[in-house]
Amino acid sequence: MRLPAWSKSFGVQVTIALIAGVILGLIARSWGPVSGTEDNWLGQTLDTIGSSYVTLLKAAVVPLVITAIIASIGNLRKVTNAARLAVSTLLWFALTALIAVLIGLILGVVIQPGAHADATSLSGSAPDSQGSWIGFLTGLVPVNFLGLEVATSADEAGGLSSEVDFNILQLIIVSGAIGIAAVKVGKAAEPFLEFTEAALAVVQKVVWWIVRIAPIGTLGLIGNAVNSYGWSTMGSLLWFVVAVYVGLAIVFFGVYPALAKANGLSVRQYFSGVWPATQMGFVSRSSIGTMPVTQKVATDNFGVPQSYAAFAVPFGSTTKMDGCAAIYPAIAAVFVAQFFGVDLSLIQYLLIIFVAVIGSAATAGTTGATVMLTLTLSTLGLPLEGVGLLLAIEPIVDMGRTALNVSGQALIPAIVAKRHEILDVERFDAQRINGYVPVEEEAETEEAIAAEGAAREPVGEAAVGRMRD
Repeated sequence: MRLPAWSKSFGVQVTIALIAGVILGLIARSWGPVSGTEDNWLGQTLDTIGSSYVTLLKAAVVPLVITAIIASIGNLRKVTNAARLAVSTLLWFALTALIAVLIGLILGVVIQPGAHADATSLSGSAPDSQGSWIGFLTGLVPVNFLGLEVATSADEAGGLSSEVDFNILQLIIVSGAIGIAAVKVGKAAEPFLEFTEAALAVVQKVVWWIVRIAPIGTLGLIGNAVNSYGWSTMGSLLWFVVAVYVGLAIVFFGVYPALAKANGLSVRQYFSGVWPATQMGFVSRSSIGTMPVTQKVATDNFGVPQSYAAFAVPFGSTTKMDGCAAIYPAIAAVFVAQFFGVDLSLIQYLLIIFVAVIGSAATAGTTGATVMLTLTLSTLGLPLEGVGLLLAIEPIVDMGRTALNVSGQALIPAIVAKRHEILDVERFDAQRINGYVPVEEEAETEEAIAAEGAAREPVGEAAVGRMRD
């Protein structure tokens, strides 16, 4: 039995997973706990599936960040005016973050999601770990070569168990230092940089396999959220979800097109070109996991030089988060303040803006923005229990946040390349086939096939051989 063509669509598979997750979550919740606080087998299964998928993504972060950052800096050696390009990229990252956080603050004040939340149906506790400025500053200093941290604790049986964790800031700094050193060494480091590029390609392939099973992870995450919190809790946060998605929509459909237009780029071509990355970011909930697609969009669809895109996209995948690090923490901070009856001062609003623009690097490119939110709340002196209040709808808002993240990560390299006159404008304006502008060889093949079809002549073995060549 052959499956229909539409069932093979990644978007359709994720949609089915979302619906199935909600249904299974409702069933698990209706069954209730087995005894005491122990969940039933279906609830435990959904929790295990969701957490295992997130763990897989996190496992890929360390090798992907290391190889991506080193390779991206190494690729700058192939670009003229590399320093100016790097500075311009960082400034544009900061500018879009500033615009996004301002939109988030305005929406939080106007919509007032915290005032619409029902205190009787919401409860939260402080997270196990939190972000702080002291932690942010100390995190800049690597504790070891890879920024890995090992924590040892006693388990229930009385033995010792060890857990290895990583610091994304330290990974970025260590990898950046190695990349810069390799460029400074020169010819002797060429084999190392070539090896790193090859390793990055291998790691990206593995990450693609992980992203491809996103529908399974989505089913577990949504199902566990529904089972754990129920509709009453999730419904009480409806206005918060609305505020976040309105902010994401304003940036995606308003700010990004305006920036593209202001820099002489076609808005229509931007939307058609960025869609593969936007869609993948939405379903994968991982900027790093989407990075290969984002880079392909930047080079194949937007005409950004490969050498520059190989720097800007990986760097943006770890530091540029307009959804996770700007709009979301801004609205979330206002929500928490309104929920707990705290009036924010002008200084506190300015602090939110400062944290969003400067502290984006504290947000890893995997699923979730808890570090950035706790950093914002602790800076403002707001209750960290606010993080627990928002866990019920975390998978829902995270999909939209990540979709916006990767959309910006593809746009900024195009804008910078256009301003520095290194953008292939013809490629940016070219027609897309199956979501992408074909490379030169593919385009020639498409034209050959179209010509043969128009003539209604059978394609012989010689012709097929020529097209393959």
